[in-house]
Amino acid sequence: MKKSKDLDQYRFRLEKLEKLKEKKINAFPAQAERTHTIKQALAKFEKLAKNNKEVTILGRLKSLRLHGGSLFCDLEDASDSIQIYLKKNKLGPEKYNLFKNNFDIGDFIQITGLLFKTKRGEETVLVHDYKLLTKALMPLPEKWHGLSDTEVRFRQRYLDLIANPEVKAIFEKRSLIVRAIREFLDRRGFLEVETPVLQSIPGGANAKPFKTHHKALDIDLYLRIAPELFLKRLIIGGFEKVYEIARCFRNEGIDHSHNPEFTQVEFYWAYADYEDLMQLTEQMIGHILDSLKIGPKIKYENRTIDFKAPFKRISFNQALKKYVAIDLDKIKNDKELIKKAKNKGLEIEKNEQRGSIIDNLFKKLIRPNLINPTFVIDYPTEISPLSKKKATQPNYTERFQLIAGGQELTNAFSELNDPLDQKERFMAQESLRKKGDQEAQRIDESFIEALTYGMPPTAGFGLGIDRLTALLTNRHNIKEVILFPTLKPKK
Repeated sequence: MKKSKDLDQYRFRLEKLEKLKEKKINAFPAQAERTHTIKQALAKFEKLAKNNKEVTILGRLKSLRLHGGSLFCDLEDASDSIQIYLKKNKLGPEKYNLFKNNFDIGDFIQITGLLFKTKRGEETVLVHDYKLLTKALMPLPEKWHGLSDTEVRFRQRYLDLIANPEVKAIFEKRSLIVRAIREFLDRRGFLEVETPVLQSIPGGANAKPFKTHHKALDIDLYLRIAPELFLKRLIIGGFEKVYEIARCFRNEGIDHSHNPEFTQVEFYWAYADYEDLMQLTEQMIGHILDSLKIGPKIKYENRTIDFKAPFKRISFNQALKKYVAIDLDKIKNDKELIKKAKNKGLEIEKNEQRGSIIDNLFKKLIRPNLINPTFVIDYPTEISPLSKKKATQPNYTERFQLIAGGQELTNAFSELNDPLDQKERFMAQESLRKKGDQEAQRIDESFIEALTYGMPPTAGFGLGIDRLTALLTNRHNIKEVILFPTLKPKK
């Protein structure tokens, strides 16, 4: 709901709109002309001013200052801002008063004029002519106070972008990160592809999906939780390097590191294993930091994180032993594991299974301690249904996660390509579902069938772009790096 002060402004501006209509002025024309962006005009300022070359620029009015028979305004486009100067004796009384009495901060305008410097040395445009492009009917957030209400910032991101230039810079960096990832993979021969968002069986991760119904086919479908199983079908089909920058959806809780819809890059690399992936991950992170012109040391939540390669490595079981004094190889049964987990302060839900307990021990008691980038390797088979078992340790898999700043950034592994083993793992997951685990994976018979035609040794990788962006821009909440995060609607 609009505040009473804003409602007053709204009515006041509607009156101005009516006056413009009476004067046959279109407040929302379709066409605009421009000779220079503001940045271009400023870059060529001396030459344009010296040659008395007129410029036509466009933008939003960010301030209005009355000074006798003249007006000073700040005009801003996507590239920069510049001061403009309107004189009554230059425009004529009628045109000057029309602007003075009917234009407001927030309006989009087109102006034509000459560049000059004021006595204070300010680069300015003397306006010869102007055109209204859009009449703003609501006031912008106050310039000097900005927009600090987090709820308003996320719900009305457009106001956040207008009021807080640093927010716009975050999303420009996010775009650079995505571009850097594409450049890195493209240069190494990976093919960018697209796979279905609507899936009949959600797979590729342990997560609860969103469900919908297709009327024409009369079938239930799910928004994908990951593109993994379809990307691996492409490896089976003969591609050796594929990737997708994928929007994914998980029907899970919302917190500082989770949003129901998020973006990740997944790639699959035939004839490689998780050792190859760790080297490539270090190279990719280095390339991203170089593209942003930062690092290898970055600041995050008053800590310094050093991304200089090679990254530290620790096995999953070594991490458990180091941080919570639990050795999975010596745990005799689930009862003993539950007792040890409870002694460490972990809450255990009724009928919670071994894999979930192990996973929560890591997420809640170990991961927050890993600040500098660390490859946690060799995850237990129970929590890695799509990973290949280690030949020498069948209770563990060739899987790793890159943890930095206490957060999971990547999940990667040597892919399970044995269709018989994969079916057994899916059946074990299905058993967990029957016991109440809504995030357990389902049996995907069509994927198992695809594996029977043969998939070469393959390494698979997933990187959360939202979390990486938050880390590299020093933002604790991923809502800060998602333009339109999921929020509960206002009543």
